[in-house]
Amino acid sequence: MPLITVQYSSTKDVSPSKAEIAAAVSELSSKILQKDPKVTAIIVQTVEASDWFAGGRSLAEQKLASVWLDIHITDGTNTKDEKAEFIAATFKRFGELLGPLHTESYVHVHEVRADAYGFGGLTQERRYIAKKLWIPPYQLAV
Repeated sequence: MPLITVQYSSTKDVSPSKAEIAAAVSELSSKILQKDPKVTAIIVQTVEASDWFAGGRSLAEQKLASVWLDIHITDGTNTKDEKAEFIAATFKRFGELLGPLHTESYVHVHEVRADAYGFGGLTQERRYIAKKLWIPPYQLAV
């Protein structure tokens, strides 16, 4: 149930749609991090190349694209290798989608404690306990 925020700037004459970007991110998080697309939330925001600066110059000046992707996942649900693969694959995929990426393009994986993160009014920890005990999650609500 990750929450993913993507901010991007493209060098292409015709940028990919926000739906294409969301689909690519959902596919990567599902395939590599085993996150369920049915409970994945993705926010996609465009940033003008003239408003994004890296190395003291705008992306427009440098004729480069960039991406900042934040993903929040439950702590301990993925290995270091999975996270490294996700970061590398995301960088590669966004290069294909947006055009040549500035090296100052980022993927930030936030690992959040299960008792401090959730959706639908329940923490991930309570969902885990309910699954283990076969208790309907709504019965664990405070």
